[in-house]
Amino acid sequence: MRVGVIGLGYVGLPLAVAFAEAGVDVVGVERDEHKLAALIAGRSYIEDLDDATVTTAGRRLAATDDYAALVDVDAVLICVPTPLTARREPDLEPLIECVNAVAAVLRPGQLVVVESTTYPGTTRERVVPLLEQSGLRAGSDFHVAFSPERIDPGRTDYTLRNTPKVIGGLTAECAERAEALYRLVCDEIVQVATLEVAELTKLLENIFRAVNIALVNELAMLTDRMGIDIWEVVDAAATKPYGFMRFEPGPGMGGHCLPVDPFYLAWRAREFGMSTEFIELAGEVNQRMPYHCVAKLQHVLGERGRAVRGARIAVLGVSYKPGVGDLRESPAIKIISQLLDLGAEVVYHDAHVPALEQFALRSVALADALRGAALALIVTAHAGIDYDELAGSVECVLDLRGVTRANGAANVVRL
Repeated sequence: MRVGVIGLGYVGLPLAVAFAEAGVDVVGVERDEHKLAALIAGRSYIEDLDDATVTTAGRRLAATDDYAALVDVDAVLICVPTPLTARREPDLEPLIECVNAVAAVLRPGQLVVVESTTYPGTTRERVVPLLEQSGLRAGSDFHVAFSPERIDPGRTDYTLRNTPKVIGGLTAECAERAEALYRLVCDEIVQVATLEVAELTKLLENIFRAVNIALVNELAMLTDRMGIDIWEVVDAAATKPYGFMRFEPGPGMGGHCLPVDPFYLAWRAREFGMSTEFIELAGEVNQRMPYHCVAKLQHVLGERGRAVRGARIAVLGVSYKPGVGDLRESPAIKIISQLLDLGAEVVYHDAHVPALEQFALRSVALADALRGAALALIVTAHAGIDYDELAGSVECVLDLRGVTRANGAANVVRL
């Protein structure tokens, strides 16, 4: 058994390593030369995998930038990004480019599985016709399935192994082939009836989170005006043992899924003459949060007789979530951009992100960031920092993540 994995990022590399650890020979295709060099040297660039794991997997994982290496594999798993365009519409260019390359080396009997998140109908309407340009017929000469990734970077309680794997096939036989493959690395398989069900399942999972985060973020903006502590409200509501699921406010959503996926379905819905107003409104609310946070910062400084212009602001945490260095869609980027436009002197501390090249900024030691700061802004609450102790060493703290809830100091303000 040989498996090919295209795209060795946060989704593809853990998948490739899992198959390698299961005794499968893996061909990993990655066009980023820096990632390739790291893998060849046995270095991991993903927090969930250490160097030793990558080195050991390297005995069965051959990384290359050449699609021709896929000609002898039994299955090809596509894990390339599916971002948004500047107009916040689906950008399928990376996926289409990848599928065209696969079609050029496709051979009878192979299985092709799309893991990249996309709108319902993509695999059947876009991927299959491109693969059939090989002269082979999908469902008979080769097999096609969609199995959405469920990777949550930095998480250790739910992994690829113990997270149920959803699979939808072009045909029943396609689904069976995909299930047999994933059973090597997943404990539980959930087969669904069609490709479209599997595609929409992934979008529903992320839209559910996006909508509920938007709800609590909108309440956070309201309670700020009402003088009510949103964190106490959430804590109290969460005591209900049924009918409520806890979501917490924050400076906005980041990562490769939540800020992107709802727009894939909203765009697709318009092709069916429907406007998904609820979903799109949630996206708008979450996109507004970085601006609300900066306005809150201005207000906090103003109450202390300070202006943003000329003030030293220490931004703590710039990645989109704790424990990782991923900057995709991170609300910290919007916040820092606004602060710089307002004339603030911005410094930041994030052990996972050494530099923000777009701002010509580099991460500094925590003590150096706080020294002389008018305000410490907690944007991403990485582990390893005593935020209560921190509050005693700076003029003011604005906590956007609720990690100082037990601190009643007068210089600590929360979202």
